[in-house]
Amino acid sequence: MKADPHELDLVLTRIVPVPRRLVWLAWTRPEHLVKWFTPAPWRTLEAEIDLRPGGIFRTVMQGPEGPPMDNAGCYLEVVENERLVFTDALLPGWRPAPNPFFTAMLALEAVEGGTRYTARAMHKDSADREKHAAMGFADGWGKALDQLVEVARGMPD
Repeated sequence: MKADPHELDLVLTRIVPVPRRLVWLAWTRPEHLVKWFTPAPWRTLEAEIDLRPGGIFRTVMQGPEGPPMDNAGCYLEVVENERLVFTDALLPGWRPAPNPFFTAMLALEAVEGGTRYTARAMHKDSADREKHAAMGFADGWGKALDQLVEVARGMPD
């Protein structure tokens, strides 16, 4: 019997007090993404974005005591100001990746007072889901979202 696919997901949903288009820009412009994408004290050293299905989504992250980690994947869906779907299961140009871990779906909805932000990390099996949870998905993605809000507040309207 297969597991319910939703049981393989980790989800973060929050209303953030910034306009949806600024959240979108924070996610889709490398110069903004490097400022918030990894929870401090981690840092994002580089970001490369080709914002189209099949285009690259790449970050280089570094922890306080480790070497840089290069993470590459590709976009599956891009709906401006509404939805981003990207995966590390495929590399740019739809080429299979050697070690897939998860697919991310980001949904943005304009609401009174800001944006309803929903990030969903979908995993192939419960072992990967549990590994991601143990890595600190809830705290890490939540802290990164707090950092995104601060970056977005500093952007021009």
